[in-house]
Amino acid sequence: MKEFEPDGPNWTPRISGMLTFADGDFTYKMSILKSADAEGTACNRFTYSYKALAGVGHFIHTYMGDGNPLPTFCGEPERTIVPNDIDAWLEEIWTNLNEQNKISIYVRFVDLKTGEVENRMINKNA
Repeated sequence: MKEFEPDGPNWTPRISGMLTFADGDFTYKMSILKSADAEGTACNRFTYSYKALAGVGHFIHTYMGDGNPLPTFCGEPERTIVPNDIDAWLEEIWTNLNEQNKISIYVRFVDLKTGEVENRMINKNA
């Protein structure tokens, strides 16, 4: 069974997401698995389910800032505005990631009417 990363004292959370496309619409689910305590003795599992709304998205990030140990994400996924331009969205996310920790990003747009897919990826090491 999957749990948070065994990297005490941080116990890095594991984050996942799933999109379900059906009949020209979609829903999405997100989850975060994180330590229940400072010793990493148990795992709390949080899941969230959303019906997609045009221009609206949600995100979960691993940590809430710096610290020792690092403080894990708290609360519900954060609501965000998603522009109708894949390049603008990619740039906004990439620009707002912590410079010391960002490595790569992948963004995908799917047109629900036509099924057309656009993909973008940045890898700072490529």
